[in-house]
Amino acid sequence: MLKNIEGYKDASFAKVDQDGVMPIGAYLTTPFVEYVKVDGKFLLPKEHMLLATIVKDDGVRVVEPSKLKAGDEVLIADTYGEETGIYRDSEAFDSEIAETISPMFRGSSDVYEKLIENMKEVRSRGGKIAWVLGPAVVFDFDTRNALSELVDAGYVDVLLAGNAMATHDLEGGYLNTALGQNIYTQESVPNGHYNHLDLLNAARHYDSLKDFIASGKVKNGFIKKLVEKNIPIVLCGSIRDDGPLPEVKHNVSEGLSAMRYALKDADIIITLATLLHSVSAVSVAPSYREEGGKLLPTKVYSIDITDYATNSVVDAREGYMVDAIVTNVQDFCVNVRNALVEVE
Repeated sequence: MLKNIEGYKDASFAKVDQDGVMPIGAYLTTPFVEYVKVDGKFLLPKEHMLLATIVKDDGVRVVEPSKLKAGDEVLIADTYGEETGIYRDSEAFDSEIAETISPMFRGSSDVYEKLIENMKEVRSRGGKIAWVLGPAVVFDFDTRNALSELVDAGYVDVLLAGNAMATHDLEGGYLNTALGQNIYTQESVPNGHYNHLDLLNAARHYDSLKDFIASGKVKNGFIKKLVEKNIPIVLCGSIRDDGPLPEVKHNVSEGLSAMRYALKDADIIITLATLLHSVSAVSVAPSYREEGGKLLPTKVYSIDITDYATNSVVDAREGYMVDAIVTNVQDFCVNVRNALVEVE
């Protein structure tokens, strides 16, 4: 139930004159739970996303600016509050959920404990855990094994990454190297700098990663495990990519749409060792969703070796429902595996 809502005016709206062009003064959504007062009633926008517009029709809904249509009525405001008819609910989640979204400024051990409990809770109710990974996580034998075991244990429901991460993991399963270094000893092998190109060339003989894995040429690895278990993989490319692998999306708009769709019902997003994909993912993911008349939060955990990377993720969500750990990501993956999976 909303509190202290007396004195709020009805929100103002302006019509779109041209497809894909916002009217002057359009309000952009924030990571927070915000209601809009329309005809005397406070309405929660449908399908939350960040930095998008709010359109009035039979209710209020969130629309990407590029997808606005002429005639749409868009919310106009420069801030939330009584004068603009936008109510920010600081107590949107019940006490049980609220314990999982407290501020991120704490010691690493506290965040580890919180993450582990969140992951157990989400898996137990059949929720969704999304991982956003950079290539550093697959250069190490133990890390690749840890991630694969987390897949088997049911703690990975979707992967978002770039061409490089998947390429080097597959290189490890195909040639036992990552960027030309032995996946276990880290020693450089003769002409190893060509290995990722050989992997890409082998993979591009096939129409899909599934067909490539089915060929039996990849002996192990995280990507192999995901493909065999039919767990969704969203790979978005960049202008620096070699290859790329089959299924890598090189159209930026298509890539962002695919990321948004993959994260629209995520309960937890774990970002590791990739500034670009981490910030992109948390920028398109909702902060919450409505399910069965109840608001469920999307919790973000950012893990990287520098606080610049983790702070960038925190800033993208204005610190709301984000926890960060500055650490070696290889150690992180092994620690999480050890806490969640019984290792023989």
